[in-house]
Amino acid sequence: MYSSLIRKSSGVILFLLLLILPVWLAAQTASADVSSTPKTDQTATTKANQSDQSSPDVDKRKRQLTDKEKKEQEKRFKKEVETVYKKWLDEDVRYIITDEEKSAFKQLSNDEERDNFIEAFWARRDPTPDTVENEFKEEHYARIAYANEHFAAGIPGWKTDRGRMYIMYGKPDEIDSHPSGGTYERPMEEGGGETSTYPFETWRYRYLEGIGQEIIIEFVDTCMCGDFHMTIDRSEKDALKNVPGAGLTLYEQMGLANKADRFTNSGLEQLGAGPFNQNLQSKQFDRLEEFAKLNRPPAIKFKDLDEVVTSKVRYNLLPFDVRADFVRVTSDTVLVPVTLQIRKKNVTYVNKDGVERGTLNIYGRVTTLTGRIAQTFEDTVQDDVPVELLSKVLENSSIYWKALPLRPGRYRFDIVVKDVNGDRMGTWSHGIMVPDMSDDKGLTNSTLILADVMEKVPSKSVGAGNFVIGTTKVRPRLDSADGTPAKFNRNQKLNFWMQVYNLGINDQNKKSSAQIEYNIVNSATKKAVVHTVETTDQLGNAGDQITLEKSMSLASLEPGMYELTIKVNDNISKQSIAPTAKFLVQ
Repeated sequence: MYSSLIRKSSGVILFLLLLILPVWLAAQTASADVSSTPKTDQTATTKANQSDQSSPDVDKRKRQLTDKEKKEQEKRFKKEVETVYKKWLDEDVRYIITDEEKSAFKQLSNDEERDNFIEAFWARRDPTPDTVENEFKEEHYARIAYANEHFAAGIPGWKTDRGRMYIMYGKPDEIDSHPSGGTYERPMEEGGGETSTYPFETWRYRYLEGIGQEIIIEFVDTCMCGDFHMTIDRSEKDALKNVPGAGLTLYEQMGLANKADRFTNSGLEQLGAGPFNQNLQSKQFDRLEEFAKLNRPPAIKFKDLDEVVTSKVRYNLLPFDVRADFVRVTSDTVLVPVTLQIRKKNVTYVNKDGVERGTLNIYGRVTTLTGRIAQTFEDTVQDDVPVELLSKVLENSSIYWKALPLRPGRYRFDIVVKDVNGDRMGTWSHGIMVPDMSDDKGLTNSTLILADVMEKVPSKSVGAGNFVIGTTKVRPRLDSADGTPAKFNRNQKLNFWMQVYNLGINDQNKKSSAQIEYNIVNSATKKAVVHTVETTDQLGNAGDQITLEKSMSLASLEPGMYELTIKVNDNISKQSIAPTAKFLVQ
């Protein structure tokens, strides 16, 4: 019975196995296919990536980045950009940006707005907006470089007090330096007497725009480590201030004051009593005000003046022409004659005692790029004309001349002319570069001046009087404001004046050797109408500087435009110059 049962069970199991086995084998085969395929692809991908990274011919920038890598890259870029703008705000313009500008910059939301702001920031301070260069910006970064080079003291030079003042106000007019301190004779306004000091420096500015005249800034190195800090207490440099009985003032030596009083009297400074400093406390508010002004950003220059001028004279303008020439005085000083020309018909004349009188007030100011005043001039000019002749001379012009000594560099000229009788006003503002004519600059020349009057002056008038340059009176003929060159009538003489500097000198005879060519060409026909040549031998005992003064009649010239060229060839230095000037013959 049991054997029969076993046989039946074995048959059932065998039947089930025959049914299940094909299904199981198919499932295993499909599973094997599915699992083996991605393994092959993954291996190929890995090998491809390894090949990309090892191959020098594959540009990694073309490799596709993951989302995480992209976000990290964008974060790094944003941080770098933010660092650039932060540096500009916190370092580059830290001392010259106003609080209002800083607040506005911090509220900007994107880089385009920040770039536009920075561009406008420098444009507002550009003294010559009609040129490509921004001299203020160039000067500012040059000062930062100078401060870093000369005032570093464990920290960058721009962070020091001396560096800050230099960046804001430029080079002082005078520096009194005591780099090692030592024995010091106090001036009377500090109490007099002798003491010993820490290292200190005193900077003097003749004038600072918006602050005042005769500005004195004192820096003291109390740590003897080269870190000079700015102070308003002139006693801080006194190394014996806290030593009883030492470094006494005059009154303290005479028994008229006690040194202990320095520390008991209230005030900004702990100076001892002296014969000329009895009113120190009354002046402390002035010193505090000056100190506060020195530490605030300089006012934006020129734009306010431009806005005021534009609004005031737009509909009531008094036109005039201006010419600036350059003549060397010394190796580091240039004489700048400024000539103004005003048409008489634009001036209001008033009858006074049978004479028609026109009156003009002329004011001029020359400033450096930082706004420091280099020169000013102010004159009242009167022009008296007989009543019967007034109508005949209205087409003529009145000429005003002022010579200003300046050092080489870039300046801003602001000139205002006011018609007193007619209450009309005109302005002229322009950036002018005073050239460097020093000995090491090689062959150079003054301005080539075309003049309607040129004559020698008496010995007592040499170097003095209107239009006098050296021994000669030279009255320039001005170009018009619209660019029309100087006009001469055919019945007039054309006079031209020029000086040449830094000619080479022969070691044997101590003379110069140069050839000078004078050429006048008709601008329309390009035909030469004058061509003459002379040498320095013909000029007499010529040294390294010569003056060229020539006159010629214009009667033979046809009306039209002409160009004068004076070419100087130095036979010794092998250098040459060829200044030109245009003029119109009527």
